[in-house]
Amino acid sequence: MNPLKQKLDINNERYRIIVSIKEDYLDGKLSLEEGNRILKEKLGTCTPDEFAYAEQSLKGVYKDEEILDKMDDLLNLFDGVLVRAENEYPENHPLWVYLEEINAVEKVALEADELFKQEKFIKNPWLGVFDSLAQWRTHLSRKQNQLYPMLEEHGFDRPTRIMWTFDDGVRDAISASYALLREDKYEEFLASVPETLEKLRDLNSKELEVLLPTSYKLLSDEEFVRMSKNDHEIGYAIIDPPGLYVVPGINDSAAHLNRNNSSQNGAVSNEFLNDLAGLLSKYVGPVGGAAVNKDAVLDVATGKLTLEQINLLFRHLPVDLSYVDENELVKFYSDTPHRIFPRSANVIGREVKNCHPAKSVHVVEEIVEKFRSGEQSQAEFWINKPGLFIYVIYTAVRDEYGKFRGVLEMMQDCTHIRELEGSRTLLTWDKTDFVGDSSKEKSLAQEAAEEVEEALLTADADGRFHIDAKTTLSNLIKQSPDIVDYLISLNPKFEKLKTPMVKVMAKVATIKMIAERGNFDVDDLIGKIDAFINKNKK
Repeated sequence: MNPLKQKLDINNERYRIIVSIKEDYLDGKLSLEEGNRILKEKLGTCTPDEFAYAEQSLKGVYKDEEILDKMDDLLNLFDGVLVRAENEYPENHPLWVYLEEINAVEKVALEADELFKQEKFIKNPWLGVFDSLAQWRTHLSRKQNQLYPMLEEHGFDRPTRIMWTFDDGVRDAISASYALLREDKYEEFLASVPETLEKLRDLNSKELEVLLPTSYKLLSDEEFVRMSKNDHEIGYAIIDPPGLYVVPGINDSAAHLNRNNSSQNGAVSNEFLNDLAGLLSKYVGPVGGAAVNKDAVLDVATGKLTLEQINLLFRHLPVDLSYVDENELVKFYSDTPHRIFPRSANVIGREVKNCHPAKSVHVVEEIVEKFRSGEQSQAEFWINKPGLFIYVIYTAVRDEYGKFRGVLEMMQDCTHIRELEGSRTLLTWDKTDFVGDSSKEKSLAQEAAEEVEEALLTADADGRFHIDAKTTLSNLIKQSPDIVDYLISLNPKFEKLKTPMVKVMAKVATIKMIAERGNFDVDDLIGKIDAFINKNKK
């Protein structure tokens, strides 16, 4: 019996009815109304996991694009048949957190509905709404880096690929509307908002109706405990960070693994040892994975290093690396503190095509195909935005006999490099580390703030500056450039503010968003910043 079917406890006869009607509808043999009538007659009701499994089972018969275009119609086909899930989960359970975020973003959407009723357009309330909606990419990022990979480990990959496309549609719609608002294109902005909210609510409905209840049935508590820990690394949208999901008897062993996996103390994780052992085996013979002493000296290709030293080297590279093997499975990524884009340990062992949205999968497949055949060996990409230049290069990995062994991805923030002029041949201590010298970064922060047309903070009769949850980072920097160093002193997660990324982040980040990113209580952070700003006021 199919393991996925067995895990979801799918009844064979009901499954055949669901797939048959779905196929007949997609083939045009049944109308929406007729198909709905037959489902009601033969099934009565259909659970979310039955619906999702039938969608997975269409694999090979229909292309993802066909299912994607018909997804809303397929849901309408099951109107009155698909059982609405209760979506009740234990507190702090990862799915409970998704539900909390969905409820929170719906309140934001209702704020937007109310703003539409007002006769006069006022920009600030709309900025507040889209400051919150802009955080939704974190909700989507957790799904894509955490929930989807775990579902795919159980053979549940087609619904996640289709859902990823809907994710991108929502993210892009929010970004486009937000850009129009910031550019004061009010008429275009107002015209775009209804569709943006519709896409957001539609996606949330799909999560509530199918994705979350199916995930709850398919995944184990052990997996959810692991997911909860990694979710905290990525962050949350709109809501305050929840506590860790705790299951007696599971978290104790998970805590032990978490200590081994800690990136802050430089320890080498078992998972890392296993992956690295495979990469090194060609030079040193079989390596015992987790059993290897991290201080054991390994005779690598051009030197002698311990696993701990190798791990430290990867963590301190000024570039981000990812490695996909010849079987197109993600085997490794460098967990650098300055990572440009988030990664989760759940991508390890995952098919690389499932780590990308559907619209770019064909590019990934073409790169692998050209590298495998030997027709090409490198592929370059770059992202060029104001104040930010990201360079990405994919390189074919081949052994000494020319056999294809995978793909190496290198990603680097080259903003600072592109700004260099002339020559430097003398030693000059103007940088404390590879992210840049602090005086230079302060000028970057000030430059970022100056690009945003905002007034300075207002002061009361006693000369104290007023800040609140909606005060932007650019406004804080204008008042006190030292705020960047202060925020980093509160939480090392803010180190990105000392890179050119600040030129992008300062424009949109509010104190509320900063608090959520740093796991602070908003009011507590406001108090800390208020004390710092007023103590160091100009």
